[in-house]
Amino acid sequence: MKKLPIELLYQVFSLLTAFILVHGAYVTVIRPQADAFLSREYARLAEDPQYVQQRNFYVVLRDYEQEACFVLMFWALTIMTYKGVAVYRQQRQLDVDLLQLPGGLPVGPEDTRELSSRLNELPAQTQDFLLVRAMRSAIGRFAATRNVQDSATALRSVCDSEGDRLESELSTIRYIAWAIPSVGFIGTVRGIGAALSQANRAVEGDITGVTQNLGVAFNSTFIALVISIVLMFFIHQLQLMQERLVLDTESYCDQSLISRLRIHPDN
Repeated sequence: MKKLPIELLYQVFSLLTAFILVHGAYVTVIRPQADAFLSREYARLAEDPQYVQQRNFYVVLRDYEQEACFVLMFWALTIMTYKGVAVYRQQRQLDVDLLQLPGGLPVGPEDTRELSSRLNELPAQTQDFLLVRAMRSAIGRFAATRNVQDSATALRSVCDSEGDRLESELSTIRYIAWAIPSVGFIGTVRGIGAALSQANRAVEGDITGVTQNLGVAFNSTFIALVISIVLMFFIHQLQLMQERLVLDTESYCDQSLISRLRIHPDN
């Protein structure tokens, strides 16, 4: 719960930052370049009715729907970067011997207090890491029940809960990935509607308005689908990192703790 406001503020700040940067690029570069190119193309077309208009990258990007898609894309990428860094930091902890037990030494119920103390001595920023929470839960259950199976069950319960939590936290990113094609289709509907409103001029022989608005329709869909494809790739990579973290943590605890738990016959 303590981290929720920080992550929420990060998401709001990243959205504002993405909007400012993307809108600034559109105002200063993309739209001026696109307008200048279209002006040259219309002048050439006025001089030569047989002139074939050329395509331009800035023209493909110039409309509001494409701008919104890029804002959403960079917003999602910043959120995924935040979560990816958090997973990477936890993954690095798996390379450290937290319990510092001699090789082959069994762990009995009388050792649980010392092991818990070693975990509590870790830096404060790592206390909420999955590995520390899973080990603390397994050690605490073993100390309370003196049963290895109960300890293993507690470990897997923590890992399963963490997997479900990480999966649920991807819902915002998945919503953004779903919203981007929808924004592109909004541009398609807007462009087709505007093109139909120019149908009377097309009948009279002036198809400039129709072709321009159809360009809006197709360009917005094209950009939205391309961005969606790229974004889904990074979403799946982040999900893979999270799943590996949960599985590697469970394997680490099994090898370094669960497999070494022993109950003495007199206990």
